[in-house]
Amino acid sequence: MTRGTVWLGAARPRTLPAAIVPVVVGTACAQHARAIAWGPALAALGGALAIQIGTNFANDAFDGERGTDADRIGPVRAVGAGLVSAAAMKRAMIAAFAVAAAFGAYLVAIAGWPVIAIGLASVAAGIAYTGGPWPLGYHGLGDACVLAFFGFVAVCGTAYVQLGEVPAIAAWAALPVGALATAILVVNNLRDRAGDARSGKRTLAVRLGRRGALGEYAALLAIAYAVPIGLAIAERSAWRLLPLVTLPLAARRARELVAAATGPAFNACLARTAGLLVAFGAALAAAVVA
Repeated sequence: MTRGTVWLGAARPRTLPAAIVPVVVGTACAQHARAIAWGPALAALGGALAIQIGTNFANDAFDGERGTDADRIGPVRAVGAGLVSAAAMKRAMIAAFAVAAAFGAYLVAIAGWPVIAIGLASVAAGIAYTGGPWPLGYHGLGDACVLAFFGFVAVCGTAYVQLGEVPAIAAWAALPVGALATAILVVNNLRDRAGDARSGKRTLAVRLGRRGALGEYAALLAIAYAVPIGLAIAERSAWRLLPLVTLPLAARRARELVAAATGPAFNACLARTAGLLVAFGAALAAAVVA
């Protein structure tokens, strides 16, 4: 395995749709309310990707230090496998967050101090997810964090930096995006449930058990698809139903997750749930601007 391949793996490119889709949907909300501001939109995208990668580096470093990745069945983690030192991974984390700060500085000049609050909260959550004296992910709070930051913070924040306000459509659109991003985490935590329990990482999947985690996954999908239906009824617009074209995909993802029993099967479910987020997000963005 080459050094470049190791670092690419540590960046976890399969997780990046969870950073991209909220920005796309938030930008669609800006277009619906007024017009896209491409400079802030692209800066929001760059910042979101940098924060996601920085968070992935942080998780690799802190989980590796705690020994959580010692017997994982998912993709290799660089620090846990001894391929990169925790110190080097933390330096990469800082570099990624510095890139995010550079995008943030531009957005502060455009949209003011709320961007500082958004950026600091996002970076703090990325570190506190697996780092610090009371890591959020180890206490079953990872799901709530993903829903909040990949849903409401990312979608509404993207709309805000372009408009100077958060339109109501952004708050509604944030809910299904956050729900499907959280569904990705549910698959991840279901896959790692046994190892996490042994290492003391009490994710929601560990606390709820397999059946409870499967129920959470189904509930998140139900929430995601309920929002377009509610918007269509409230606004009397059939266009808002466009995300429902991805409903057969969601049904297949749920069946595959129920059947999954091995690491490779869970990895496939994770990638396909990320694909569902992309498909749903594209349809939702189109529905918002229609």
